[in-house]
Amino acid sequence: MALSISHNHISIRVVDLNNKVILSNFSARCSFKVYASSSSSSMTSLDQSSKYIPAAPILLPQGPWKEVPGGVIAAKGFKAVGMYGGLRAKGEKPDLALVTCDVDAIAAGVFTTNVVAAAPVIYCKKTLDNCNTARAVLINAGQANAATGDAGYQDVIECATSVAKEALLHSLPKLIDSLSSTIDGGDSAAVAITTTDLVSKSVAVECEVGGALVRVGGMAKGSGMIHPNMATLLGVITTDALVTSDVWRKMLLTAANRSFNQITVDGDTSTNDTVIALASGLSGSTKISSLNSYEAKQLQACLDAVMQGLAKSIAWDGEGATCLIEVTVTGTNYEAEAAKIARSVASSSLAKAFNSLLSLTFFAAIYGRDPNWGRLACAAGYAGIAFHPNDLRISLGDTILMDKGQPLPFDRAAASSYLKRAGETHGTVKISICVGNGQGWAQAWGCDLSYDYVKINAEYTT
Repeated sequence: MALSISHNHISIRVVDLNNKVILSNFSARCSFKVYASSSSSSMTSLDQSSKYIPAAPILLPQGPWKEVPGGVIAAKGFKAVGMYGGLRAKGEKPDLALVTCDVDAIAAGVFTTNVVAAAPVIYCKKTLDNCNTARAVLINAGQANAATGDAGYQDVIECATSVAKEALLHSLPKLIDSLSSTIDGGDSAAVAITTTDLVSKSVAVECEVGGALVRVGGMAKGSGMIHPNMATLLGVITTDALVTSDVWRKMLLTAANRSFNQITVDGDTSTNDTVIALASGLSGSTKISSLNSYEAKQLQACLDAVMQGLAKSIAWDGEGATCLIEVTVTGTNYEAEAAKIARSVASSSLAKAFNSLLSLTFFAAIYGRDPNWGRLACAAGYAGIAFHPNDLRISLGDTILMDKGQPLPFDRAAASSYLKRAGETHGTVKISICVGNGQGWAQAWGCDLSYDYVKINAEYTT
């Protein structure tokens, strides 16, 4: 059987290879239903892919894990490759990626909530509904197969069949022959799935789970059309932990809600967003069959860390962005309430960009380097979570702007300089908001919106 997954700049698909399920996803910024390829002589070799774009900065949260190289191939049992197959409208940056597992891996997926889901998304969801394991994920850049109707869905089925036969047009045989368990293999795959991304996103950690060392790694892409409910992104997560299917799927959803569903760039949610997670079980760790076990909590923390690291890299690389915005909310009764307020603030266009309706050159808080606490308070207030205004506390970096609902005197020049430095170094602007005395805590990430965002999207072509 075959499973197909799609993403708005890239896609993944799962197919049956020697009677083993393979996940595959095809997607792009625009929708196409024809898969192009080139002769093998024009394909970029594995060790050349990294010259096209650099790697994103690693933005892992702190925790009891150690960062390790390799990304999706860091965990035992996985191989990957990325290469040029002629699918991009211009240039010869790698555009095909393949991630495989040596054994039947426990598979899980989270997808766009857009009602107009692309054909590969529909196909992959159906496949995961009928199968708990998969062996490979095939990804291409430059082709979305979205809004293509019945013909597009048929294309997905045909391509899934092609993958099963090791023949996605002319490119697939060489792609499969080039699979590698080396760091170069993981890095080349991370480059191949990018579109308007300026950096590739790849990370892996090693941690102790149930007394054994377990690795969790992953890669993702995304730069524009990023918003909660999966945003416009594609991700592949791998681990060698041993975990049951129902637990793994719940873990992935929890981690997605703490990472990819907490980032925003421009408020658009794609037709193709997909994250696939594969667990090989080859680490020798204790089998995790209960979400309430200590081992499950250990693995969840590592999965959260990897996916948050990738999510922050996506927001950092937002189209035209000059800085990452990290919003931390505390004091709610529940985590979900804090998450909703954090998303509201991170998503506020007025807080992070410019508003041409007010003035042709009126810049708002972050991109305009203006420490305007009122816009932050406004975004927290319309999030739909009840709190008393007198409990509101807002900080920008180390500067407290508001406490107990009252604006405070502060060094405006120093606060503005903090924003300016972050923009000049493509650093992080940290916003802290407290709304009460509860134990709820969550974070969200975004970026400023600049003139370059409009330019990039005006000039984008597939």
